[in-house]
Amino acid sequence: MESRIPRILFAGTGSGCGKTTVTCAVLQALVNRGLQIGAFKCGPDYIDPMFHRRVIGAKSTNLDSYFFDDNTLRFLLSQNGADRDISILEGVMGYYDGMGLTSTRGSTYSIAQITQTPVVLVANAKGASLSVLAAIQGFLDFCPENQIQGVILNQCTASTYKVLAEEMKKRFPGQVRSLGFLPGMPDCTLESRHLGLVTAAEVEDLQEKLRFLALQAEKTIDLNGLMQLSKAAPSIRYVPVELPRFAPVRIAIAKDRAFCFYYEDSLEALTRMGAELVPFSPLTDSALPEDIQGLYLGGGYPELYGKRLSENVSMRHSIQNALTKGLPCIAECGGFMYLTEEIGDFPMVDYLPGKSFDNGKLTRFGYVRLQAKQDQMLCKAGEEIRGHEFHHWDCTNPGSDFTALKEQSGRHWECVVSTPTLYAGYPHFHFYANPSFAINFYRTCLEEKNHAGAYRPYGH
Repeated sequence: MESRIPRILFAGTGSGCGKTTVTCAVLQALVNRGLQIGAFKCGPDYIDPMFHRRVIGAKSTNLDSYFFDDNTLRFLLSQNGADRDISILEGVMGYYDGMGLTSTRGSTYSIAQITQTPVVLVANAKGASLSVLAAIQGFLDFCPENQIQGVILNQCTASTYKVLAEEMKKRFPGQVRSLGFLPGMPDCTLESRHLGLVTAAEVEDLQEKLRFLALQAEKTIDLNGLMQLSKAAPSIRYVPVELPRFAPVRIAIAKDRAFCFYYEDSLEALTRMGAELVPFSPLTDSALPEDIQGLYLGGGYPELYGKRLSENVSMRHSIQNALTKGLPCIAECGGFMYLTEEIGDFPMVDYLPGKSFDNGKLTRFGYVRLQAKQDQMLCKAGEEIRGHEFHHWDCTNPGSDFTALKEQSGRHWECVVSTPTLYAGYPHFHFYANPSFAINFYRTCLEEKNHAGAYRPYGH
């Protein structure tokens, strides 16, 4: 198939250059113009898409060239960008930064190449002048086929931008367009924590910050130029990724401030197969929803809400009871921690042996290839899926039913507790990285539905 998706990609000279600020400013400004927007995040990050969703009022999805083969990546871009006036992709880290220190694999650059998306480079101009153009020159020369067609300067004054924009025309004729700037806006800063930005729900006065960013973007960013650039993007060719359609099941999804890390396309894969996703809150609800045949406990920051999670004894008992009776469950990272005996000093569900503790640093961080050591719910022994780990906390019993391999270093370790009805471990994964994992989870939920007494409530 072939589709025409107007699109641009905001890439950064490095982490912290202002990609998310520029992306959110432009998204909000274009939404204010009444346009239909598609939003995407390059890489495995969960938090930036939350900001995108808050701005556009619709889902934002991930494009990851390590998780997906080229066709799947183009399919997801086409599927989620259909009928949009413009789709905006936000890069990850610096434009060329990929796996390890010397490879562009998994980088924003690789996604621009696979999708042939026009790139707008975001460069931080604070405390610099001509040196900014030297950095731009380096990005243009480093890989000649780089897709970079425009530049936006962040934390730049109007007077400095006027001079640098003229100089760009002289130095880079026909190569890149200067597409505007954002000045320093300290009142609109998005706060950070150890795994990146705080979540969108935690940012005080987020809508007010977005309003100011959009007003500034209308003044100093060439939004019409960005639209023009997006419409020049070539069409995308792909083969649709097919999923089977099954009888309906109801799958409970933990969604609150403690559990909020989900890949939207993974959830949509379940709904494409026939699932009804039933949101609930381990923080505030007293028990699991009734008439469910599956449970998905995503990642998040349960360690920040340990006391509240622990005090909700009825919910902890409800989940322990459900899992003991064989309710199919996926529990990733924070969801896995919730199922252990304790998070810090706070008692948790106590379905899995082991205690979760703060390791004080990033632990087993990065992309991994997961291989099953035994037959279990999601796959057979020897089957694989690509995933990602990013957490400061660890567990005295992280599991041993999968082997995780960091391909760039060759380092490997055991992880994950798995059974015929459970996946629980620190690694996150995306269903489109290996759709058979989604299919097998769904089939296990169907078996639960067809099991005698499957419609029992998993209450107190």
